[in-house]
Amino acid sequence: MLKILAGSASQSFGQKVAQTFGGELVPVKTTRFSDGEFTVSIEETIRGKEVAIVQSTFPPTDNLMELLLLIDAAKRASAKRIIAVIPYFGFARQDRKDKPRVAIGAKLVANLLIAAGIDRLITMDLHADQIQGFFEIPVDHLYASTVFVPYLESLDRKNLCIATPDTGGTKRANSYAKLLGVDMAICYKQRKVANEIESMTVIGDVDGKDVVLVDDMCDTAGTLTKAAALMLEHGARTVRAICTHPVLSGPAYERIANSVLTELVVTDSIPLKQDQNTGKIKVLPVHELFAETLTCLVENRSISDTLLIH
Repeated sequence: MLKILAGSASQSFGQKVAQTFGGELVPVKTTRFSDGEFTVSIEETIRGKEVAIVQSTFPPTDNLMELLLLIDAAKRASAKRIIAVIPYFGFARQDRKDKPRVAIGAKLVANLLIAAGIDRLITMDLHADQIQGFFEIPVDHLYASTVFVPYLESLDRKNLCIATPDTGGTKRANSYAKLLGVDMAICYKQRKVANEIESMTVIGDVDGKDVVLVDDMCDTAGTLTKAAALMLEHGARTVRAICTHPVLSGPAYERIANSVLTELVVTDSIPLKQDQNTGKIKVLPVHELFAETLTCLVENRSISDTLLIH
């Protein structure tokens, strides 16, 4: 019998996963001290049970620490197997040494999760696929294309063109273009520092096209909105974007609201700030995908044959 519990950052998402799976969340209590330190306790026995712990690790880092504490609590409560369900895997942009004397944050987080005691990881659209190799345990890497592709198929595909806002997402955009049988374009950008674009140009023909920008995450939305404007300058009819993880920090909501984007389609891997949301952001739920993955694990069924669209 699988028990599902969730951290405070993913309570709503965890509740949906549990209900779709066919149960309720195991109650978890978080106690905070006056200095900001906190502790967690699992308010139901999980001895000898398989346990899935749902928590996205977006900022602040308290969310990651809470996940680690929940894993440790489950391990010390004699859980049979611990599955970390991390819809958004934070620190994934730190996947390599791109200059001297920097940390590889994704590897560090992987080490922390394994040291805490997880037996398996389920996540979605990692910023870099090679992060799966940072773990010495099974990793189920889900793809948001499972929900995005049917949505795009519902659109008029006569003039559809898939584009990537940077060269790093070429493989992802190419997969979407092949699945949909449409053309692809690439935005080539140059940066001097993080989150600041120096220059950008378009590779490919977008004249008269309905362009869909594809990315794994949207942080400040600077790249996305600039790429959208550039597409229109090169003759695109409309521009929309699909991004798996709506990080949306800093001026992101304002930039999206004031942009030429028709819409931004995201998943609910990270909850939106509802007080800042604009009518341009559409959320496609992915809790059913995670619930079905857990069902496949419990029943020892193949995940890739039934769930994944690459």
